[in-house]
Amino acid sequence: MSGSSRIVAVLGPTNTGKTHYAIERMLGHRTGVIGLPLRLLAREVYDKIVAIRGPSVVALVTGEERIVPPRAKYWVCTVEAMPEGMGADFVAIDEIQLCADPERGHVFTDRLLRSRGTSETLFLGSDTLRGPIAALVPEVQFIRRERMSQLVYSGSKKISRMPARSAIVGFSIDNVYAIAELLRRQKGGAAVVMGALSPRTRNAQVELYQNGEVDYLVATDAIGMGLNLDVNHVAFSSLTKFDGRRMRHLAPNELAQIAGRAGRGMSDGTFGVTGEAPPLDDGVAQAIMDSRFTPMKKLNWRNAALRFGSVEALIDSLEVSPDSEHLIKARPADDLNALKSLSQEAEVIASASDGPSVRLLWDVCRIPDFRGISHAEHASLLEVIYGHLHERGTIPDEFMARQIRRIDKSDGDIDALSKRLAYIRTWTYVAQRNGWVRDESHWRAETRIVEDRLSDALHDRLTQRFVDRRTSVLLRRLKQKEALLAEVNDKGEVTVEGEFVGRLEGFRFTPDKSAQGTEAKALKSASLQALAPQFHLRADRFYNAPDTEIDFTDQGGLMWGEYAVGKLVAGAEPLKPMVEVFVDEAAGPDVEQKVQRRLQHFIDRKVAALFEPLLNLSRDEELSGLAKGFAFRMVEGLGVLLRAGVAQEVKDLDQDARGALRKHGIRFGQFTIFMPLLLKPAPTRLRLVLWALAGGLQEFPDAPPPGLVTVPVAKGAPEGYDTMCGYRDAGERSIRIDMLERLADMLRAEDSRGGFEAKPDMLSITGMTLEQFADLMQGLGYKAERGEREKVKAAPVEAEKPATNVTEQPAAEETPAPEAEAEEVVATAEAPAEATESTEAVAEAPASEPASDETEVEVFYTFTWGRQRPANRAPRREQRQGQGPGKGKPRGKPQDGRGKPQGKKGGKPQGGKTFSSRPPRKEKAIDPDNPFAAALMGLKDGN
Repeated sequence: MSGSSRIVAVLGPTNTGKTHYAIERMLGHRTGVIGLPLRLLAREVYDKIVAIRGPSVVALVTGEERIVPPRAKYWVCTVEAMPEGMGADFVAIDEIQLCADPERGHVFTDRLLRSRGTSETLFLGSDTLRGPIAALVPEVQFIRRERMSQLVYSGSKKISRMPARSAIVGFSIDNVYAIAELLRRQKGGAAVVMGALSPRTRNAQVELYQNGEVDYLVATDAIGMGLNLDVNHVAFSSLTKFDGRRMRHLAPNELAQIAGRAGRGMSDGTFGVTGEAPPLDDGVAQAIMDSRFTPMKKLNWRNAALRFGSVEALIDSLEVSPDSEHLIKARPADDLNALKSLSQEAEVIASASDGPSVRLLWDVCRIPDFRGISHAEHASLLEVIYGHLHERGTIPDEFMARQIRRIDKSDGDIDALSKRLAYIRTWTYVAQRNGWVRDESHWRAETRIVEDRLSDALHDRLTQRFVDRRTSVLLRRLKQKEALLAEVNDKGEVTVEGEFVGRLEGFRFTPDKSAQGTEAKALKSASLQALAPQFHLRADRFYNAPDTEIDFTDQGGLMWGEYAVGKLVAGAEPLKPMVEVFVDEAAGPDVEQKVQRRLQHFIDRKVAALFEPLLNLSRDEELSGLAKGFAFRMVEGLGVLLRAGVAQEVKDLDQDARGALRKHGIRFGQFTIFMPLLLKPAPTRLRLVLWALAGGLQEFPDAPPPGLVTVPVAKGAPEGYDTMCGYRDAGERSIRIDMLERLADMLRAEDSRGGFEAKPDMLSITGMTLEQFADLMQGLGYKAERGEREKVKAAPVEAEKPATNVTEQPAAEETPAPEAEAEEVVATAEAPAEATESTEAVAEAPASEPASDETEVEVFYTFTWGRQRPANRAPRREQRQGQGPGKGKPRGKPQDGRGKPQGKKGGKPQGGKTFSSRPPRKEKAIDPDNPFAAALMGLKDGN
């Protein structure tokens, strides 16, 4: 060694630029070697030097990677892989304080004592090692470098409140994964950095963090070894770690080495704790901030002067104790433990009988235990490798190919891929050893390809599991206060910056259901901000949409196409409902008011169009007195009133009042007062909704299917439901009120006291079978007596079959033009396809029927009025006036208040005529609206 060789120890805390200083010094020499503590850091420094000098003069040598160009001048290595005896001008050892590490310290101590550059040697590390270095290397010069920025303790923080650009440190894989998963849910994701990752995976993960795709990094203490990252805050999730033998507390200088990654260059940094880690003691925190630590006194050492005469001699030389008070014997490392295990194998001892064989055995034992399965498993693998090398000189190609083929699988989860990466590192290490395989370049390339493939797959799995790209993109843009670009397709699917975030249904945003908890809140917040322009565009489009695009549901909902945009609520009057809109608060008041106005316009126009006759009635200023009051009752009843409920009011109306009301289309039926135009399906559907709103119903009953004459009675329906539907309940079925009035006209012509049978027209207009019609008549107050008789053979002529579908005609008492509906009346779906029973009761059999000697029996029903007069009721006026019984019309209300049809004129006489000597009394004009007006006129004319 030249006497002019300069040995310098550059000591100080982190972020002092020591590594950068060493690179500058090395490039100032013709040749140089720098030893680094991690494969990852070695790759980082290699890339920096290549960027400055080019790849042709820079070599990279680690246990698993070897890039050595022919004209290499600068060697970047891991400390264990540093070449010896090169005579380089410059040598540097980084993180020299690792001399005190129980596992690897003896390697760093060996380099401290024996590695020298011919011109300059640098030792870079913590100031705690000043004493041992000064004692062991007397000629050393010391340079103290101060931290370029401040490091401040910030106490304990929850992970959910962790500031951006933070690194959270864990000391086990499970802990790292758990923290990363939590950050994914709460912050959009995190990059993962561990020493066990391949450089390719680690660089890809760091890139996620460095380019801002994620704001958080979860790492092991590997980041404390010189890795340069843009970290503002370091948080410890634990203050203890497993050192290979036991759980122990981290020393203040170890914590400082990791915490020092916070802050870079002139930017200050902070550190603290999180999770279950207790707050740091004030003294420890202050020591880290001031970089004041207890000096190290002893370094780990292992004898480098090895004897290879025999296995026993090699073991003895490795267990020699140091003779310096500043050195302590290193505890047995993995390579020595493996050597001791193999020394127990008879075959190994037999083959390792000379110096070269013992040296080969030692080289095999130095293969790191990347797999970490068990000590015995590792020793077994080393025995196989040693056997191949000793017997054949190289490892067989087929053996290498088989091992690599078993590992070369990129499927599986993170754990499976991590194990395969650990396995391939063993064979990468083997391929890097000179002379261990026949075609070194081939196997180095093969193992590199497999490692890269597994590294990429592992990076993908880590990203898929621990990074929610969607949330991270949105949060990053929000943080940068950039405008977010949102798009909504024709299906309502919302994408923000190309990421699917949920659906826009009308004016309400539904986030993607896969997001949960804090993630969902962040996603919705970012999405709603991005959707603000979309809300305004959609509101404008909705405001200008035609009424045909908007509709209401039977439950009072308001729909724009397939989306619910509001609902109806009760107003001051039944015909003036109000609107409640479904608009996200984030859309803003302008959007909400615009949607409100448009929906109110829609429902107001809908009411005006469908209830025009009723509204005209309410606005008719010519109506006065009782007519005006009755008009109010019609409006209040939404165009349909039970006659029994307003019998007295109808009775009090004079002919002028009735005529004025008829002009508005009001029909005075025997059972119902109604406006035929409002019985159409559209007004009926809206009437039910308005009635349910005014009645405060929680669940709105549905409207019956349009066009049916009868429908099944709705069980459990609210009182008045059948009337609002335009039907009247009778037995098991309800009949449409306009058809009921037509039926009433037919029944007036029948003898309700003496009994009558159903006519074909009666069955036709109701679309019922005879059995169903009998049930209907009983529901209307009639008695139905069932009978059987011999069927009369039909005459040989074609008999018409009663139609099941009929066109509705106006009742006899009304003028056809204003009150007739042009709707086709469809027979109820419940009626059987062949209504033979109903026709047989009233029609003769067709002539085409074959003659039969057997007697055929038919069923028939005889209907009579079934309501009884109260016992205290006064005799009928017609009897008091001398009219025969059965000829006058009954007066007063029946027991159920619904009235009954009158028997026909000329019914069976009930007794002889009577005469009165009283002069004839002036008769009151017959009310043409009276359902029995025709019968009365007939009686009058008969007299």
